[in-house]
Amino acid sequence: MQKRRIITVNPSSASVEMSHFNSNNEVPYSTVVDDETPSPSPKATDKIRKVSMLPLIFLIFYEVSGGPFGVEDSVNAAGPLLALLGFVIFPFIWSIPEALITAEMGTMFPENGGYVVWVSSALGPFWGFQQGWMKWLSGVIDNALYPVLFLDYLKSGIPALGSGLPRVAAILVLTLMLTYLNYRGLTIVGWAAVAMGVFSILPFAVMGLISIPQLEPSRWLVMDLGNVNWNLYLNTLFWNLNYWDSISTLAGEVENPNQTLPKALYYGVILVALSYIFPLLTGTGAIPLERELWTDGYFSDVAKALGGAWLRWWVQAAAATSNMGMFLAEMSSDSFQLLGMAERGMLPEFFAKRSRYGTPLLGILFSASGVVLLSWLSFQEIVAAENLLYCFGMILEFIAFVRMRMKHPAASRPYKIPIGTVGSILMCVPPTLLICAVVALSSLKVAAVSFVMLIIGFVMHPCLNHMDRKKILKFSISSDLPDLQQETRECQETLIR
Repeated sequence: MQKRRIITVNPSSASVEMSHFNSNNEVPYSTVVDDETPSPSPKATDKIRKVSMLPLIFLIFYEVSGGPFGVEDSVNAAGPLLALLGFVIFPFIWSIPEALITAEMGTMFPENGGYVVWVSSALGPFWGFQQGWMKWLSGVIDNALYPVLFLDYLKSGIPALGSGLPRVAAILVLTLMLTYLNYRGLTIVGWAAVAMGVFSILPFAVMGLISIPQLEPSRWLVMDLGNVNWNLYLNTLFWNLNYWDSISTLAGEVENPNQTLPKALYYGVILVALSYIFPLLTGTGAIPLERELWTDGYFSDVAKALGGAWLRWWVQAAAATSNMGMFLAEMSSDSFQLLGMAERGMLPEFFAKRSRYGTPLLGILFSASGVVLLSWLSFQEIVAAENLLYCFGMILEFIAFVRMRMKHPAASRPYKIPIGTVGSILMCVPPTLLICAVVALSSLKVAAVSFVMLIIGFVMHPCLNHMDRKKILKFSISSDLPDLQQETRECQETLIR
């Protein structure tokens, strides 16, 4: 699937210069510069607006978090102190390293496909495809949660949405509406994420102010190590603080990604951490502890106890809105990933076709179909399955990151983590150990399902290669993108000289 048949699907033409060093004595391994040859005719995607800083921050916010909805289980599993410590310490173990790697690799390869391109460049197209398959599947599984959770928040007011045909119809209608919004353009999705994010965060700011007279700091220190559900605790932390790399699959749609992406990730980490810690401080410090009540949706009860029914309704509306925002952000990431894979020749060429709004039409339809098919799974099964698949993908990302540091230390990196090769290895050790813990604590059923999904990916790649050789389907590498294998050869030759 690596034949250089040419298609024109990218908004701007590009060429790669590999024969010289830049002013910092770095080999521009993946530097993209404007092609002086004008396009013979304007393309529809030339008029598509790029995503700017503020929408990108909120897209990251919704890729990772969406607010404190779902963190309640951490208190149920481990009590207030461990829950608070988890959301303070865990970002340093997982979120910050993942965000830093995303900033470095995303600016090194500022194109759609993101982590798929990183792994392909470091480990070859087979493992790049496996990365794409695992991460796309985990993303679709994750997205299947949000229409279900949206209805769960509404069913207290509309009991008919709790089960049966009305619930199924509501899931389908909601999925279609949000899918259409994705189809209309990433800029629209980005600014919708800003509006929904502000609406989702505000009630917790109000709740925090109201709670100040009732806060008792001693309640934050409650801990019972003999009564901790470590599996639920780790899965809750992991689910609420991962997916920082998802934004990389939209890098080709970002305005000035080399500058915008690292800054957006920096502000995104701060926003996500604060959106968890302050509501937990409010809820555990102002309300007497009853651990068994701390389950999904308990923040609405906290809001009622502190501010009354009006604040409870605001929190419930914010939770429903948050689920819509997470759906929109995740579907954008998943669909543009498929477009990026097609532009790299890993998927059939028709996945690279864009709508008149610049969006990947087939990628959106495939992602929406997966969401509908998986929406019957339970919340716990969805979280556990997606976490395990996500873990496998992250291991490949860590390997690719370190391997690129070792293979191409002089490559141009618009943003570079200020650590050497040994430091890059050490930075990946804590999150890798965490991944091992999540895998070890997973159930046999979840592990078996995830293993089957991995095997499917191993089979799919040679099957698609066969279809390419037999010309059953057409595969193309976009002429606007650099040849990763050619870059590797030329970079090595330049370094030898």
